[in-house]
Amino acid sequence: MKPSKPRYRTTNWSAYNRSLQARGDVTIWFSPDLAWHSNERPGQAGAPTRYRDQAIQIMLTLKVLFQQGLRQVRGLTCSLVRMMNLAWSVPCYSTVSRRQGKLAVQIPVRRRAEPLHLLVDSTGIKIHGEGEWKVKQHGPEYRRGWRKVHLAVNADTQEIQAVEVTDQRQADGPQVEELLSQLCPETVLASVGGDGAYDTRRVYRVVQAWGAELLVPPRRDAQPWRDQTDWAAHRNDKLAAINRLGRAIWKRWSGYHRRSLVETTMHRFKRLGERLLARLPERQVAEIHVRCAILNRFVLLGMPTTVAHT
Repeated sequence: MKPSKPRYRTTNWSAYNRSLQARGDVTIWFSPDLAWHSNERPGQAGAPTRYRDQAIQIMLTLKVLFQQGLRQVRGLTCSLVRMMNLAWSVPCYSTVSRRQGKLAVQIPVRRRAEPLHLLVDSTGIKIHGEGEWKVKQHGPEYRRGWRKVHLAVNADTQEIQAVEVTDQRQADGPQVEELLSQLCPETVLASVGGDGAYDTRRVYRVVQAWGAELLVPPRRDAQPWRDQTDWAAHRNDKLAAINRLGRAIWKRWSGYHRRSLVETTMHRFKRLGERLLARLPERQVAEIHVRCAILNRFVLLGMPTTVAHT
């Protein structure tokens, strides 16, 4: 029989409620000791002021949060600087637009000594095309474009550990190697979880090289592999267990259902907008990285603690 779904309850409602309110506080992105201006002085009189990458990232953060153009974001930033009595100049919108394509976005990630349990998945985000109402009334047109976002999420903290951006034609499996290459070399990887799209030889080989376990269900029509390798034998044992016990029991026994946490992260990622505002590919990548930085900052403010309700 298929096991019943467990019910959960949150044990830290008061602290989580405060963290949700803090996410709406615009001033959490500003601090008087923030490195806003560059230490480098202009080479000649009248040269433009130089700004650090952190200043550009903060303005792009406000752009993503409020879904506004760069002109409106500059006005918002000027008002916040005046409100906080900071003696800062604000970069022009053209400066922010120019530097967005070359910006190395800093995504805050907490380093932990415990082994890392990673969850991977992908989603699409629109870059151009008609809106949902027009699609509903007249059907989709061919002029629709998407960027595919591949995320690697920490199953314990729900922080985004790595992100990769491709076009909509790329498969999920080949991106696992790129995601794992973004991890700190000292990271101890315990497991990698994903859906059936990651049931490929390449993914098994890459994950085994990290000394981790791959928690991926074989496809519905999967057949045993004849490769004489440890990862192929592990996958064949998994397939035999599913055929004998059933897919539902294997998922519960292996802890596969934790993969729903990456689906939750994808939902929060889409809450920041169903469409990218940038037009050029390199600026779209920076905008996606800014989204990941925002989500990790929200996680640092506080997350719910849930326990199984018996």
